[in-house]
Amino acid sequence: MNRDEILKAAGKFRPHKRLGRGTGSGQGKTAGRGTKGYGARSGSKTRWGYEGGSNPIIARSPKRGFNNFNFRVEYQVVNISDLEKFDANSTVDAAGLKKANLISDVALPIKILGSGTLSKSLTVVAACFSKSAAEKIAKAGGKIEGVVPAVIAEAKAAKKAEQEAAKKAAAEAKKVKEAELKALEAESKTAKPKKGKEEAAKPAKKTKE
Repeated sequence: MNRDEILKAAGKFRPHKRLGRGTGSGQGKTAGRGTKGYGARSGSKTRWGYEGGSNPIIARSPKRGFNNFNFRVEYQVVNISDLEKFDANSTVDAAGLKKANLISDVALPIKILGSGTLSKSLTVVAACFSKSAAEKIAKAGGKIEGVVPAVIAEAKAAKKAEQEAAKKAAAEAKKVKEAELKALEAESKTAKPKKGKEEAAKPAKKTKE
């Protein structure tokens, strides 16, 4: 049986709920609107998702989409004034900074900031330098070296060399294959002489007179 086949007497149409017809009707007094307030007034509307002022579920639920957490770069910050611990004309790298307890992890990138002064000539190796830090190091007679650009350049060079080696190996394999095919064709030609030559080589049969 379908919904449109139900008889009216059997409950095809739900009866209208009559509100505000006295306390004996079950829907009298506040007529299902609760007590006083905005919802008890005529014409009151509530937007979708409203939960009475509390944080709605759309705000409580976790969001999906782009997040920069997996792509951001966090630097270990070292100030110029901290480099005064090192001897003059020495090289300051991640291992030296870790030994001096200025950074916590050798693998993470390092950024040198220009807070403080530097009175020694140092060769500072880091991933990033602020403009003031680079100027102060150069003014003290030192120089800066970037680790990250060098690593990237080495990785690109290694990848390029690997691609060229793969191309060269493929070309050599192709040449070997072509040489093998040519050798097979030459062998097949020598093994199977032409049919006309075979017939010419056979002696002619004698005919009876």
